[in-house]
Amino acid sequence: MSRCPHCNCRDIGKIGTHQFYCWGCFMEFSISGEEVKLFQVEEDGSLIAYEDRPQPSLDLDLPDLQLGM
Repeated sequence: MSRCPHCNCRDIGKIGTHQFYCWGCFMEFSISGEEVKLFQVEEDGSLIAYEDRPQPSLDLDLPDLQLGM
């Protein structure tokens, strides 16, 4: 693999068998055949699967828009 599957950066390093780290987006990823798994590296060094990470809530309190002529 020559580019990060997340940010397309070329600055990646191998950290294990089929495991890589991207210095552009600070994501870790593993490759198994055609399957690529992305992981977010937390401050304590633990990994969270990118698809399992908590999504930010979009609790926007916007006023109702009224269209006038």
